[in-house]
Amino acid sequence: MSIAREKFATQVDSALLDSVRKLAKSEGRQIQAVVEDALRDHLDAKNGAPDREHVMAAYLKSTARFSGLYKKLAQ
Repeated sequence: MSIAREKFATQVDSALLDSVRKLAKSEGRQIQAVVEDALRDHLDAKNGAPDREHVMAAYLKSTARFSGLYKKLAQ
């Protein structure tokens, strides 16, 4: 399944764009993927994205179950 994409033009600070280009290159990704991720993260933060309760629940269950192992790994 293909995602519908739309071109748009804007202007950004040249240093910021350079940082985005370097990040994309270091991660082996296209600039558009980095920009899309940044836009999604920004909108989620502004719109109050719902908490990922299932992630926190899994984390807490893991720490309870494997606390001894985690302590040994930390040493």
